[in-house]
Amino acid sequence: MEKKTKVTFVLPEALQHDVKQQLVKEGYSLKDKSRWISEAIESLFSIENYHHLVKLNDQMRGFEKPESVVIEESLKQRINEAILTIRRQYPELEGVQSRIMRTAIVQRLL
Repeated sequence: MEKKTKVTFVLPEALQHDVKQQLVKEGYSLKDKSRWISEAIESLFSIENYHHLVKLNDQMRGFEKPESVVIEESLKQRINEAILTIRRQYPELEGVQSRIMRTAIVQRLL
């Protein structure tokens, strides 16, 4: 079994609410939130121009709510690699990890 690691990021309250509703709608329990978000991240990384989507996430405002998930270390490693890639492309971006998480969630909700 692969080691897991905790990732913390911030979400607008409304988006956090949407995630909870979607979890229930898709038949996940609230305990499955980490799995749902992990699947969302994997899905985001499968999109060819996901870097651009993360950049577009700039428009999102109201980052009030901290959120934590427990994900596999291999996925965390992929997030770290994506952060480096995105920072190279868009050096002005701040909070890239939270942006990746929010973008993945929004993409899954769409």
